[in-house]
Order: sequence, then structure tokens, then C-alpha cells
Amino acid sequence: MLGGIICQVFFGLILIALYRALYAGKPQDIPLSSVTTYVWLQQAFFRMLVATDPDLQDKIRTGSISYDLCRPVSMYGFYYVRVAAQKLTGSLMRGIPMLIFASFLPEGWGIAAPASFGALLLALAALGLGLLCVCALENISMAFTMRTLDQRGMQALLNLLMMVLAGNILPLTLYPDSWQKVITMLPYAQLLDAPIRLYTGAYTVADAPRVLIIQIIWIVLLILTGQAMWRSNQKRMIVQGG
Repeated sequence: MLGGIICQVFFGLILIALYRALYAGKPQDIPLSSVTTYVWLQQAFFRMLVATDPDLQDKIRTGSISYDLCRPVSMYGFYYVRVAAQKLTGSLMRGIPMLIFASFLPEGWGIAAPASFGALLLALAALGLGLLCVCALENISMAFTMRTLDQRGMQALLNLLMMVLAGNILPLTLYPDSWQKVITMLPYAQLLDAPIRLYTGAYTVADAPRVLIIQIIWIVLLILTGQAMWRSNQKRMIVQGG
């Protein structure tokens, strides 16, 4: 875990150094403090995006997932909760030390305070919804893995989309306005971009109901899609050797 924290801090400092150089050459409309805050929050909750359930992947590969059919519970719901627990635990264990570290850095390098106390509460609510959204995306990825029996291809593609469209590589706030009308409506923007914008004040308190409703709509759509895919896979499942 310590190695992961050091790695994320290192990447965060590199990204901030690059953005400081960019701002020194050409000032942008968005304050530098908002960009550095965006970077630190993305790095702090990186595990929320990429953490997976290795036990589920191994069960799919070996076929032992068939034993879970004997459980008197929904397979989708069972693994949804497992993934949520792993993502939440990983995010807190890495995120809290990183945010404490970033809060002691000088202005222009560290994380800024939230726009207001109300903005902080709304950001936390949006972060919780973002966790539900990313877990639904993860279960869709696992549904594809059940078809291919190899998580690497689909997982790599979906992770790449997530890194780009969730704002982990380049803050979505720095994209052209014409692009933002589209990318902010995608499910990936609901994971961390929406909570961070509420935290920094890029989304005002008045914008919060719209932001939260969009998140809820995506959560419902993704869960329904994932459940349908899992049910289809269960019907196709064949247990060999007895």
C-alpha cells in the first residue's frame, strides 16, 4: 500500500509541475488552484476507478463461479457489494494519507479548501453515487469477461476509456467547452469529475440537483444493463465434469 501511495503522489506532483509550466506560458480561464485540487482528488481516489475483484476473475477463469449458483442470493448483487467494498477500502486507505499530504503543500502545489461547506457535503454525496456508478461499470466488464474468459482485453479497453473520460489523465475542465457538453454527460464523468467540480465550485450548489440526477440515471441504467448481461451469461453457463 505504501508503494502505491508514493507512486500516486509522484504522478500527482509530475502532473502539477506540467500544468504549472502550461499556466506559466499561457494563463487559462480555470484557476491553477482548481487544477491542482482536481489532480490530487483524482490521484487520491484512483483506486476507486481501477480496483477489481481478483477472486471473481479467478473464478471466471477456472469455472468455479458455477458454485455461486448454489447461493440463495443474487450473483450480480453479491459481487456488486464485494467490488464496492474493495473500491471503498482501497480508496480510503490510499486517499486519506494523500489528501493529508497534499493539504500541507504550498499554494499552487497542494489541494485547496472546498468552495463552501455545502459544496463539500454535495461533493461527498456525488462521490458516493460515483462509487455506485463505477461498480456498475465493473460488473458490466465482468459480464464481458464471462463471455471471453480473459479479462485482459476488455478490462484494458474499459480502463483506458475510464482514465481518459473520467479526467484522470487530463482534467475534463480543461477540454474545450464544445466537448464538455458531451463528455460531462457520459457515465465516466460521473465517477470523479462531477464530485470534484462540486468540491471546487465549478458546479454551483444550484447545479447540484441536475448533477446528482444525472448520476442516479446512469446508475439505474448501468445496473439494469449489467443484471441483464449476468442473467444471460448464467443461462449460457455449462458445468462440465458433473
